[in-house]
Amino acid sequence: MMSVRPPRHRRAVRRLRTALAGAAAGVLLVGLAALPARAEAGADSPLGTVARTAGHARFTPGPCPRTADPTPALETARCGTLTVPENRARHTGRKITLAVAIVPATHRRAPDPIVWLAGGPGDDANSEIQLALNGGLNRDRDVIFMSQRGTYSADPALTCPNIDQFNADALGLVYGAPSTGRRHVAATRTCRDRLVGLGADLGAYNSTESAADYADLRVALGIRQWNVFGISYGTDLALLYMRLHPEGLRSVGIDGVLPPSLASGAVTWKAAQEGFDGIFDACAQQPACNDRYPHLKATFERLVRQLEARPVTTTVTVPDSPDPVKVVLDGGTLVNWLTFASHLAAGVPRSLDELAHGNPQRIAEQLAGGKLSPQAFGRLSHGLAYGVFCSEWTPFESEADVLRAGRRAFPSFPDSVLANAPGLPWLHADCRAWDVPAAPRSVRDVTRSDIPSLVLSGGFDSQTAPSSGPYAARTLSRSTEVTVPYVAHVVFADSPCAQSITTSFFDTPATPDTGCLAGLQPPVFDIAP
Repeated sequence: MMSVRPPRHRRAVRRLRTALAGAAAGVLLVGLAALPARAEAGADSPLGTVARTAGHARFTPGPCPRTADPTPALETARCGTLTVPENRARHTGRKITLAVAIVPATHRRAPDPIVWLAGGPGDDANSEIQLALNGGLNRDRDVIFMSQRGTYSADPALTCPNIDQFNADALGLVYGAPSTGRRHVAATRTCRDRLVGLGADLGAYNSTESAADYADLRVALGIRQWNVFGISYGTDLALLYMRLHPEGLRSVGIDGVLPPSLASGAVTWKAAQEGFDGIFDACAQQPACNDRYPHLKATFERLVRQLEARPVTTTVTVPDSPDPVKVVLDGGTLVNWLTFASHLAAGVPRSLDELAHGNPQRIAEQLAGGKLSPQAFGRLSHGLAYGVFCSEWTPFESEADVLRAGRRAFPSFPDSVLANAPGLPWLHADCRAWDVPAAPRSVRDVTRSDIPSLVLSGGFDSQTAPSSGPYAARTLSRSTEVTVPYVAHVVFADSPCAQSITTSFFDTPATPDTGCLAGLQPPVFDIAP
């Protein structure tokens, strides 16, 4: 099954899942309609031929960006680069360039485009173009994609293949062992030293600078008003952008919500608990699943304890590796597997049952397939990921805070599992090695806004928590908050209903059509003979 090449739109979703996992493992988430806007860079504008400036930023039309995978939509896109200061506190310092692609609407063209904020942190928006278009986001509006600073199609691209290789090699290591931690941090330090040697000001790769990049882009493109749609970490960035640069925002959609005021290792334990319970409860409510896999939550928690005490080692064969791959399954590895396996929820009960009966192959194959996939190498900007984590997250929580949050969520797990938040192993030690200044505490302020907003969450979201959506929405006075049941992190990627709600929202931000929610059904779980 793993060797079958999925259809193009499924490959796009798989790439998103790999990126969402990679960002973590690589270190590792009803409004008042504005008056009709006039987009000064519409179809007949000189955008394609004339450079434009915004303060210290400059947009220059040019070739379309490189992308990690073939992107046919770029054949009809208008492209260029935004040149900005690497560090806005040093206007005479180094300049960096961010790749921009504007994909035209397929039907009528509303005057206000949508700008896409990618996840990660560290994912490249231009490599997520197909994902956005598969959901019909460009039906009635142009959609603008710009690489966040340091990402794959930006210059410089702060990627670190040595960390990607370590993540693949770590399949054969005990996840939470101190020796694994030392090797993990050594890979991080090697990455940092290389990027500094290339002249990068690592302290300038953060959400505040990225928000200013987007504010400059809107002005440089001559757009009076636009809409924002952010996924995963892009929701953190969107909420900060709303607070720092509200001008020109007609509406904002966020999906897989990670509010800056919550972003931390601690919240990932809460997310894991909520997402896992969503899957376990759905199985318990489906007679065939409950009869075949009773007490699934208890089974999972027992397996975590058992594997942490006595790890299991196996070998698997995956399409992207010519040789058998050694995989060590301990408690921490099982938690991380389920965090991302929630995207394949229908198979989770069977996989856990097989493991409980001595067969780890299905889980091991999924772990190895993800870490050894070509999508796991050379795509994530570790420079931006650590820039965000180490300036905006770890300065505002301690390792003890992470442990306490883990104990609250999973009191039966041993501390050796709980010390490393899901997807964020050794993060505080990594950040000590990365050594960038802490952001001002205000970066974690709650966003309060009356900009029309759509707040989307998934009932199976074990990466940013279903409850984070209502939390963010309570201070967005003109918001529509929607939890799409039975869907994992970033519902726009997997749910036609979420896609329909999103396009409806951008048409009428005050009254998006959420009627499709009434017909949603839980997955039909895979029942083994």
